[in-house]
Amino acid sequence: GRNVVPSRASAHSALYRGADRAPLDTARRRREAGCARQPVAQRTAVRRRAILVKFPRSYRSRRLIPRGLLPACSTHHKPFVYRSHDSVSLHFNFNAVQSEMRCDAPDELVLGYTRTMMGFLLFKPKPEKIVMIGLGGGSIPKYCYAKLPEASIVVVEINPDVIALRDEFYVPRDDDRFQVICQDGADFVRNALSPCDVLVIDGFDRSGQSPQLCSQRFYDDCYGRLAPGGLMVVNLAVENRCLKGSVARIRRSFENAVIVVESEDSANKIAFASKGKALRLPHERLSVRLERLELHHPVSLRRTLQRIRYQQ
Repeated sequence: GRNVVPSRASAHSALYRGADRAPLDTARRRREAGCARQPVAQRTAVRRRAILVKFPRSYRSRRLIPRGLLPACSTHHKPFVYRSHDSVSLHFNFNAVQSEMRCDAPDELVLGYTRTMMGFLLFKPKPEKIVMIGLGGGSIPKYCYAKLPEASIVVVEINPDVIALRDEFYVPRDDDRFQVICQDGADFVRNALSPCDVLVIDGFDRSGQSPQLCSQRFYDDCYGRLAPGGLMVVNLAVENRCLKGSVARIRRSFENAVIVVESEDSANKIAFASKGKALRLPHERLSVRLERLELHHPVSLRRTLQRIRYQQ
C-alpha cells in the first residue's frame, strides 16, 4: 500500500531533497519539517541523532544511519523498515509510507486508507475467499486473518524483497487458510482457476501504482475472477495523474457499479466495485449491518458508510 501523509520518518527526510543537492537553509529546513524552534542544547541533540533502518537480508541486517546520509539510502529500489520507539513502517523511500504497524498492537490498522478499504465488510460481511494483490507490511491481510476466521486468504506480491520482510510485521505464516505467493498480481488474477468473494488491490512500488494493475485488461480480469455478488476494492493514489483514467476503466469493467470515496486520512481514493447489485443495498439494511459489524471491527466503518452514502 501507499500513503502520502508525512510520517515520522519523512519529518527527518524533509530536511533534504536528494543526494545530489545541498541541505536547505536552517530556517527553511525547520519550516518544511514542521519543527518549532528549539533550545540550542535540544537542537544539538537532534542533529546527533541517528535513525535505525533495517534493510533486506541482502544488506547488513541493521545500520545506524546518520541523518546527513539519509538521501543516499532514501531512494534505493529495495524496501526498508523504519523503526521508532512505538511503531514500524515500510518504505521504498521517505516520501511515502507503504505500511505502518504499532508494536503493541500488530493487527491494528494504523493508516486511514486501510480502514477505509475494510469498508467491503458493509457489503460482504462474511467472505469465504479473499484475494489481495500487494503485501506491503501485511496490514489488511493480518487484520482479515485475525478477524475473519472463516475466510481463506491469498496474498500475491511480486517483490520478493517485500516478502522477505514479512516477519518484521508479524505477517502470519502460511497455513491451510493463509498463503503468500510471489507472482505478478495481474498474471495471478488472469490465470486463477477459482473465483473469490473479495478482491483487494493495493499494489505499489517505489514509483507508485504498478501500471499492469491499472489497465483495462486487468480490471476486466478482476471482474471475471469475482464470484457473483463479489466485490473489488482498489487503493488509488490521489497524486497519480492517471487517477481519473483508472476510475473510468473500473467503471467500464464493472458496468458502472462503482463508488469512489476519500480515504479516512484524505491521502488516497478508495474504489468499491461490485459484480452485481451488492453496492445497491438499502440504507436501512446497511445501518442494521453496521451495528453488528461495529461490535467486532474497530475500523471506522461508520465513517466509511457516511462517505459511501454521500457518493450514492
